[in-house]
Amino acid sequence: MNWIDWIEQHLFTCPNKYFFGLECPGCGMQRSLLEIFRGNVFESILLYPGLIPLMFTIVMLIVHLKFKLSNGARLLQYSYITSASVVMVSFFVKQFIQHQH
Repeated sequence: MNWIDWIEQHLFTCPNKYFFGLECPGCGMQRSLLEIFRGNVFESILLYPGLIPLMFTIVMLIVHLKFKLSNGARLLQYSYITSASVVMVSFFVKQFIQHQH
């Protein structure tokens, strides 16, 4: 068993889904990250479209904190807005459009 399979067998349970039966805006992120580790970028995007923009935002934050980029704060603002928008739109689509079919 490799480490990715081990992680897959030990994923965290979403408290929102566990207690209320409703997915949260973060549901799917762990499985999406596992697909990135496996090299399946397209599958990762299908599972959780917001993961790649969130990863970009985190990397940009680290780079900006380390190197004090001249336009880093502005770039982080746009990156955060983009990430949050992708997460919320995909959550809306998953909850209200896909579940109707």
